[in-house]
Amino acid sequence: MTDHTLTQLGQPAKAPASPSEAEIEKVPNPEKGERYLVRFTAPEFTTLCPITGQPDFAHLVIDYVPGDWLVESKSLKLYLGSFRNQGGFHESTTMGIAKRLVREIKPQWLRIGGYWYPRGGMPIDVFYQTGAAPEGLWLPDQGVAPYRGRG
Repeated sequence: MTDHTLTQLGQPAKAPASPSEAEIEKVPNPEKGERYLVRFTAPEFTTLCPITGQPDFAHLVIDYVPGDWLVESKSLKLYLGSFRNQGGFHESTTMGIAKRLVREIKPQWLRIGGYWYPRGGMPIDVFYQTGAAPEGLWLPDQGVAPYRGRG
């Protein structure tokens, strides 16, 4: 998106058919020059196994320090929802989300935790960040308990 005209917020918006068709919208950062953390949590993220077509579920936590732009939350919700009928391995899905956000909003810093629910008895968690957290940034724990099973 080259400007900050919003096309999805405040009006009906059809769910994108795929992540590549989803538009991530952004708005100017009203606190430009301040270092602060923005967190989005998607505890019911879904996608499909690219081999079996079975559903996969994750709890995603996305933290970022804005630069010039903020991601518009409705567009992010629609983008994440567009994975619902797409096949992808946990690693490439988590990394793809992180890379797309970095490309679209150019944050000062970003990290993502992909806490994938077990299939076949084994969870796969995927973590990524663009570099060391900025000095002096209050960075809370992502708050997702590790998988314990029935023990």
